[in-house]
Parts: sequence; structure tokens; C-alpha cells
Amino acid sequence: MADPTGFLKIKRKEAGNRPVFERIYDFSEVEQVLNTDDRMLQASRCMDCGTPFCHWACPLDNIIPEWNDLLWKGEWKKAYDRLNETNNFPEFTGRICPAPCEHACVLNINDEPVTIRENEVAIVERAFNEGYIKPKPPRTRTGKKVAVVGSGPAGMAAADLLNKMGHLVTLFEKEYKPGGLLRYGIPDFKLSKVTIDRRFRIMTFEGLEIRTGTEIGKDIPGKVLLDSFDAVCLAIGAMKPRDLNIEGRNLKGIYFAMDFLTQQNKVNDGEVIPPNIRISAEGKKVIILGGGDTGSDCVGTAIRQKAASVTQIEILPQPPLYRTPDNPWPYVAKTLKTSTSHEEGCERLWNLNTIKFLGENGSISGIVVQEVKWEKTNGKYEMHPVDGSEKTIPADMVILALGFLHPVIEGIIEELKIELDNRKNVKVNNSCQTCIPKVFAAGDAVSGASLVVNAIASGRKAAREIDLFLRNTP
Repeated sequence: MADPTGFLKIKRKEAGNRPVFERIYDFSEVEQVLNTDDRMLQASRCMDCGTPFCHWACPLDNIIPEWNDLLWKGEWKKAYDRLNETNNFPEFTGRICPAPCEHACVLNINDEPVTIRENEVAIVERAFNEGYIKPKPPRTRTGKKVAVVGSGPAGMAAADLLNKMGHLVTLFEKEYKPGGLLRYGIPDFKLSKVTIDRRFRIMTFEGLEIRTGTEIGKDIPGKVLLDSFDAVCLAIGAMKPRDLNIEGRNLKGIYFAMDFLTQQNKVNDGEVIPPNIRISAEGKKVIILGGGDTGSDCVGTAIRQKAASVTQIEILPQPPLYRTPDNPWPYVAKTLKTSTSHEEGCERLWNLNTIKFLGENGSISGIVVQEVKWEKTNGKYEMHPVDGSEKTIPADMVILALGFLHPVIEGIIEELKIELDNRKNVKVNNSCQTCIPKVFAAGDAVSGASLVVNAIASGRKAAREIDLFLRNTP
């Protein structure tokens, strides 16, 4: 596998990012690329380590050591073929996956993992540039019709495989362009939408039908869908946001993160947003509640909108810089993550609970926060407020990036009376089936909000189960 001693001779070298002073003025992708020779050398660092923990950590079961070996040898097409065996869309995961594979890499024992994610995207981009990736319609069709509801990564993966299996697949998307959260929830500076359009063109040439601007349960009743298709796959995501129902919540200037990000992505795509509903951080003191990746995306977007200041507040403690004894390799390191957006200028505050929104003339003017401490009781951490620690932070705009609760129930789930689990996610069996045998579900709608790599893996599994169901159905 690659060069057995490569890791001793070659140090980890990342592609790096565009300079901060340049990138904050546009929404182009931040990450740069390495030259071909350096990229192949990085692949040579992949060891013949016997037990590929990287493979174990990848939800898609990517055969990482094998395509790293082929990349090191310069066999780019074979590297892509091996990568494509397990991953429909390495151009997405190579850009936005947090790379659990690198956390599990044996070299991460010394904080020098192989640049697996960057190697992955280099392989797929080379494949596109050299024409390895071409439409390959199925030779025969089964005549079975499948509807996939939701065109995010789970829906895309399910639709792609089902179409390749020869079924007649229609992908439904409520927005006017397909891609779901990939298109509307992830900023362009992390994932250029040209990358999404490029993949959908190939899928369309392969025979996939895409119907946008169509909300199932509203524009088309769920019952009509059931009567028109032999199987249905729900990949509608977990888009019900977690709210903060405290005093002052009705003030103007408080927004959900996904509304903020989606609107900016639409603006970048050329849509004209009426001034009365435009969400802009320009010249404002912005506070982002929530310290996760979505909050980080809001930081970068607010900075590009020319916010006067950006503050990100997290209720949890600041993570350590290095692994703690109870978080050993090869598990994902629960350490402080500093994103490219944080590097661009953001104050980060920890252990703060927001207890009140303040307003003037009906608009947000600040928030009242209280320090909290976390204590472990019976194996679980409990939050305790610190008396007398309240303070006020001025704000002209507040963005709620507090995560997501479950799928939106109103619509097809409610209409078809789809059974839910105790977290209000779609309940499925081991074959991805819901309580209605011909209705399957995949992605965040089943698991709750998760990683893009998990969504693709879920969509692939659902496709295999749907194919088995259709072939065993007269």
C-alpha cells in the first residue's frame, strides 16, 4: 500500500487556503489545491498498516489504502474507479466531509494523518478534467417506477444507484434547483454550486428525471405519489430547527441559521430578494448562537456581508486543544476546531446560556447571557447556572444555529401517517422501510441531522433495499 516508509520521508502537507484578506470579499471556494507531484507524495504517506482504521471509520467503507496506493503510483483512473465503487459523490465528501477517516488514521497517533480528504477530491477532480466521468445509462430498464423525495445527498445517492440499476427514477425537489442542503445550506465558499450542477448533468444524461419546484404533500398529494410509483424513498432531511423560546423571541432581527444561509446562496445564484425580506448583516453587530459547523458557516457568511462584528456563543465548554485520556485514537478527536471562517475574524465565547433577548422599538438590541458550569453526575454532564454571572452583549442581529430537531412533519409525513420514533424521526426497519411497505426513508429524516458522508451511505443502503423490494414484487 503506497510507500511503506513514505510517512518517514514525507511530512504532511495540506493544500492550504486562499489568503484571508482576499477571500472575505467573495464567496469563491476557500481551499486551494496542491500540484500533482506533491499530491502523489502525500498519497505515499499511506502506510501498509495491516489494520486500516481509516476504512473502519468511513461510513461509506471507502477502500482508502487502495486508492491512495494507486494515486501514489500515478494511476489516476484506477484510483477513481476504486473510489467510485463505494462513493457516488467524492467531489462533495472531498470538500465538506469532516474526515473521520483522518481522525482514525494510524499516523494521527502523532497528529500527522494522511491527507485523505484532499487526496479524495484531487482524484475525482482529475477524473472530471480528463473525462473519466461520463454518463453511463443502464443498458436495460426494469419498468419499475421509483419516486425519491428530496434531492440532498441521501436522495441523490439513492436516485443515482436506483437509476443505474435500471429503474425509472424521478427525483422531486421543492426548491427551484436540485441539491437540497448541499445547494442551499452550505456556503459557496465551502462548496461551489458548479460542482453540484456538473454532477446533476451527468445524472440527467443517464436518464434520471428531476422535478424541481414541486413539494410532495402540497403540490402533489402523497396518495397520488403512492398510486403513481412502485416505490417511494423519503429523503427530506431533518429541517425542523431548534428554537430558543425565551423572553424577546418575537423581536425583529432574530433569524434561523438555515434561513440566513439559504437566502445568501440564492443571492449568489442570481435570485433577487425583495429588500423587505432580505437578511443582511452589513454594518451590524452579529451574534451567532451555536458553536457547530452551521454556526461557523454563518460566521463566514456574516463576515462576507460586511458585518461590523461577529460573535459566536456556545453553551458548552471550550474543547481541549489535544485529545484527553477518555477520547483516545482512533475515535474522532473531540478537540477545538477552528474553521476557515473563524480565522477570518470572530470572537468565540463558551459556557454561556442565553436567557433573554433585549429590544428597542421592536428590534433586537442585545442579549442577556449567564455563565454555566458543567458537572458530571452518574456518568452524565449536567448544566448549572452561575449565580450573579449575567451580562448583556449588544447585538443588531442574532442567528440561531442551535441544530435541528427532526424532519418537518407537516406535509407528506402527516398526510401518509408515517410512523415516527421517539425523537420524531421517520421510523424504519432494517430494510429502510417505513410503516408503509412501499415507502422507504433515508438520510437525516431517519437519523436526525448528521454528516454528508452518513447521508450518502444511507441513500446507498436504501437504494439496495428498494431494488431488492422491486425485484421481489410482481
